[in-house]
Amino acid sequence: MKIHSALSRSADTAEAASSVCREVAIAIGDHGVDLAFVFFSPDHVPSLSALINIVQDQLRPKVLLGCSAESIIEGKQEIEGQPALCLWAAHLPGTIVTPFHLSFEQAGDGFEVTGWPTDMPAAEAHPSFLVLGEPFTTPADALLQDIRTRYPGAPAIGGMASAAHQPGQNRLVFNEAHIQDGVVGVALAGAVRIRTVVSQGCRPIGERFMITQAEENIVHELSGKPALDRLREVFALLSPTEQRQAERALHLGIVIDEHKNRFERGDFLIRNLVGADQQTGSFAVGDVVKEGQTAQFQLRDATSASEDLRALLTGGGAGAGGGVPVGALVFSCNGRGQRFFRTPHHDATAIREQMGVLPVGGFFAMGEIGPVGGDNFLHSFTASIAMFCEPDPSPPASRS
Repeated sequence: MKIHSALSRSADTAEAASSVCREVAIAIGDHGVDLAFVFFSPDHVPSLSALINIVQDQLRPKVLLGCSAESIIEGKQEIEGQPALCLWAAHLPGTIVTPFHLSFEQAGDGFEVTGWPTDMPAAEAHPSFLVLGEPFTTPADALLQDIRTRYPGAPAIGGMASAAHQPGQNRLVFNEAHIQDGVVGVALAGAVRIRTVVSQGCRPIGERFMITQAEENIVHELSGKPALDRLREVFALLSPTEQRQAERALHLGIVIDEHKNRFERGDFLIRNLVGADQQTGSFAVGDVVKEGQTAQFQLRDATSASEDLRALLTGGGAGAGGGVPVGALVFSCNGRGQRFFRTPHHDATAIREQMGVLPVGGFFAMGEIGPVGGDNFLHSFTASIAMFCEPDPSPPASRS
């Protein structure tokens, strides 16, 4: 397996594309590019056809995907709000690479997902999915439910394009074409191993509660008492500094797998608190909740987010097996970066310090996709990482 990433900060699309292609071609050599991703700032959208043509002519990748983004990640750098183009390319021997472009059509109360190719790998092949979405035309819940139904337990990693804040201005790349809607992605099966790291950047506060009364996304009671009363109890035990943080960044963590004997980092799905009713003592959460689920309030701050990412990078992580990491794709929330950590290149630096020098490519997303507790979700304020790993070599056969 060979992976390389290259960056150009030129606003001239032809110059930037040619530069990164030359670098990747030298690094990959004659092995051939099986999978390539191109992430680009809005500066390159007007000349996107030229960009695609240059990559196709110079590298001839079997699969080329990409998207526009407000900020670009490559190697140890995060280029925020400035011209940038990242090309990430991989030679993946023994790997089946199946690209797809999915569209969504309203069907009653839900959506019909169309566009799956006929040569998708079988569920028994245990594929991993890499997905890039256009946020204004992609119902993420429908996408993830469709993957869940077709491929139970398969991890999906990716993010939503972030170069625009209104429909029609983001761009996705799908092989020779650039498009404005839906999801592009790839299913990977075979020799490659994808380790997933999803850092939601929170730390728990107070005790855990059971959701004892709830309706849709409204939590009425926690462990038999009004939900707001429980929140006030937890808030009263915080330090003055933590109370100020809670006023800005308080969330609810919901346990995904209730069958575990103990709940640790990565077992909670973090969701925003989006409103409260003082009269009923209830509050609303940014997701559907169920009675009987275990929940715990969570604080998000720069220190907690940094510690969480570093701990998950050095921990076991999730995904399809172990192996030595040789490259990574990173999808960080556009609410992270310097505006949150007050220092540049935070997530890229953490990966380098914890994992060593790797070819890293990615972007700041308007919503990140990744598995928590064995299921895939759309997140916010998260760093979602796909770590490409060489399979562990088989031990030598013993001699009699």
